[in-house]
Amino acid sequence: MTPEPLVNQGTSFHADWLDGIRVNKSAVERRTASLGGRRAVKKDSQIAFMLKAVSCIDLTTLAGDDTPGRVRRLCQKAMNPVRRDILAQFGMEDMGLTTGAVCVYHSMVPEAAETLKGRVPIAAVSTGFPAGLAPMETRLEEIQRSVAAGANEIDIVVTRAHVLTGNWQALYDEVKAFKAACGPALMKTILATGEHGNLTQVAKASMTAMMAGSDFIKTSTGMEGVNATLPVSLVMIRQIRDFYRETGMKVGYKPAGGIKTAKDAVAYLTLLKEELGRDWLSPELFRFGASSLLGDLERQLEYHAFGGYSASYRHAMG
Repeated sequence: MTPEPLVNQGTSFHADWLDGIRVNKSAVERRTASLGGRRAVKKDSQIAFMLKAVSCIDLTTLAGDDTPGRVRRLCQKAMNPVRRDILAQFGMEDMGLTTGAVCVYHSMVPEAAETLKGRVPIAAVSTGFPAGLAPMETRLEEIQRSVAAGANEIDIVVTRAHVLTGNWQALYDEVKAFKAACGPALMKTILATGEHGNLTQVAKASMTAMMAGSDFIKTSTGMEGVNATLPVSLVMIRQIRDFYRETGMKVGYKPAGGIKTAKDAVAYLTLLKEELGRDWLSPELFRFGASSLLGDLERQLEYHAFGGYSASYRHAMG
């Protein structure tokens, strides 16, 4: 059984923890480029990895034209992510499989809460998502309102300028204030890594966010030009490992944006297992931020179950 993750209470700000962080980009790219060829996942292991991936998805809709009906359908899919006849082929029809959470805008939290009734956690994007440029008072109030409306998790957006200018104390203070506003809700810190310039900045931002009490660190909003990548993931995962060694506190990881296929999902899970160990292979410590990934996972599971693919409407999102 996977141990319960320790709640990250954060630490005081340690500038010296950041001084020694340097990332060798070429080495990172070599490590991640070799992943698929070195560690192919086949047959039963592939099925197990795909089912695990389903359980770790933050099933997401963050569109300007979201409606209550769309959110209700998404919630129904989150509670029943894979067709029962497919699960029955693996003897898993009674496993109670759900996605890790449903991720929506603040205005849709009440609708999600009414539909899910506690069966699946609700994650709300907050703090002026996606740019994070609203006044601080507004960002803090948005967190508090989302928690009051029923959100169990808050995905917060940091001020990119703090990272780009290396103002780590300001980043720490901001994230710490957001953590206090979250109260009992789990907090995922979105770093928007595609806009940080280099991997060393990503590493320092990751460590700073964890010092400030982040329960998860997350790559991106999904709306940047560059979102989750395996090199960025390796850098962030290794900062999680260093933070755990230093403090004994486990922090989760969430790659978001651009992860669309079962093959991609298996690669991320393999990297996570190799770098952090089996404890992190759980929705308590790992999530995918995705909207279309579930569809491909279900199609691939169907292939393993029945030897073929059916029409796309057989894998509807609601």
